[in-house]
Amino acid sequence: MKAILWSSVLFLGAFAAPASFAQTEPAKEFLPPLPAGKEWKLTWHDEFDGATLDETKWNRLGDSKRRDGYWVKEDAYLSGKGTLLLRTKKDGDRYTCGAVNTRDKFEHAFGYYVARCQMPAQPGHWPAFWMMCAGVSKVGNGGRDGTEIDIVEIPWRDGKVTFNLHWDGYGKDHQAAGTNTTLVSLIEGFHDYALLWTPEEYVFYVDGKEVWRTKAGGVSQVPEFIKLTEEIGKWGGDITKARLPDYFEVDYVRVYEMSK
Repeated sequence: MKAILWSSVLFLGAFAAPASFAQTEPAKEFLPPLPAGKEWKLTWHDEFDGATLDETKWNRLGDSKRRDGYWVKEDAYLSGKGTLLLRTKKDGDRYTCGAVNTRDKFEHAFGYYVARCQMPAQPGHWPAFWMMCAGVSKVGNGGRDGTEIDIVEIPWRDGKVTFNLHWDGYGKDHQAAGTNTTLVSLIEGFHDYALLWTPEEYVFYVDGKEVWRTKAGGVSQVPEFIKLTEEIGKWGGDITKARLPDYFEVDYVRVYEMSK
């Protein structure tokens, strides 16, 4: 069982015990330092306990074509051991994978967003923890009216991860910024991928260490929903070489906001 701090006020250095069958070491939860007199408050979370996905919090996506595969609802489910599984599998002559989002169920602006995840092992697909809103398609106000915020994308299997922003739609006016880093430690076990989003900037973290700080796009000022997804495509390698099924496993997602 996860050791959860159920009080509304959480503090730097709180501990959370892991829940996955694949995870044996307790996880120290990092929260960014705050100005004097301020505290982090847990405003939304899912620990993925229980037998079935909480559909008051999440939408399971599918059944629909997505890149070189299909999103299907049956590929997003709980392990029964405290984790969310997004499965990638071969289904006849097609490849399918799972995806969920919080659209119309939880949409929020600013705060600290963190997911504790374990990478998949096989090529040909990539998981992502990201944020989205309808305003991303709008052109003319930079990213202030909505930015696709890719807190982490993992198309590689060598510890390399990437962080990206997209705004002003996906056509001729599309704008983007991004970076990547390689941490061999990410290949095995669970790791925290996080975003500190303020009205002035984005700060990206891996296991509590800052990896990117940017104001690109002008910074989104509007509520956005959370997405946990798998994608099938060549960016992740050759899916025909993968031993399937393969899994992206998520221990928890938590969202904190600064006390007023």
